[in-house]
Amino acid sequence: MNELMLNGIGMTSKRTRERLVSRLQKEGITSSLVLDTIQQTPRHIFVDEALSHRAYEDTALPIGFSQTLSQPYIVARMTELLVADGALKRVLEVGTGSGYQTAVLAQLADEVFSVERIRSLQKKAAKRLNLLGLHNICLKVSDGHMGWEQQAPFDGIMVTAAPAQLPQLLIDQLAVGGRMIVPVGNYEEQMLYLVTKTATGEQIREIEKVRFVPLLAGLD
Repeated sequence: MNELMLNGIGMTSKRTRERLVSRLQKEGITSSLVLDTIQQTPRHIFVDEALSHRAYEDTALPIGFSQTLSQPYIVARMTELLVADGALKRVLEVGTGSGYQTAVLAQLADEVFSVERIRSLQKKAAKRLNLLGLHNICLKVSDGHMGWEQQAPFDGIMVTAAPAQLPQLLIDQLAVGGRMIVPVGNYEEQMLYLVTKTATGEQIREIEKVRFVPLLAGLD
């Protein structure tokens, strides 16, 4: 995405986006590619207008249906981990939500496939992503536990809600060498994991404690 795409949707927030990036750097985000993408992405269009003045705070924000827009640090951290080995061709996002993380991924991958169980959220996200001119995204209303087997394998998978345990069905949809970023746990305790698919299985690394909404089954 370039700045021309942002002219009609809030260039007045450019300075606040720069301040956000500065905070992310202080919190340990080092990827210039990720930081540049965060700076260029207008987070305020992914929340209700009443919350737009808080869009560039480093905090999670409600988006309805008991779902949240993840805090920018978590978005940046998970994205940095996903692209650490270089540019990605095909990425699966589990949990489209507002579409903000989807927009970030779409600027760093050739194709993004994103599934969302709540149809109303998916429709709003589609409108926002179209407004930004991001056309390398395929959206689907689906149970996130199932992933998107017809489009597998993926170079990267990002799960933006927490399953109770590592989701083997999603691991199976990774290409060899692919990475999955996923929070795992319950309401009381969750850990962010990096799973790397190998020719003989997978390597699993704990990253840090996090707090996400649960990954629920079924559609809404």
